[in-house]
Amino acid sequence: MEIDPVCKMEVDPATAQWKSEYKGRTYYFCSLGCKVSFENDPEKYTQAAS
Repeated sequence: MEIDPVCKMEVDPATAQWKSEYKGRTYYFCSLGCKVSFENDPEKYTQAAS
């Protein structure tokens, strides 16, 4: 399982409907809203993970 970087929910990458590539990594999202939030400011959601 992957963790949605916006809301921290677990997401199954095999069935995830929403995903985004950023700096060579794929991020998976539970909803379109989380994907849009991430794409508007990816640094906000990847700082803690780095």
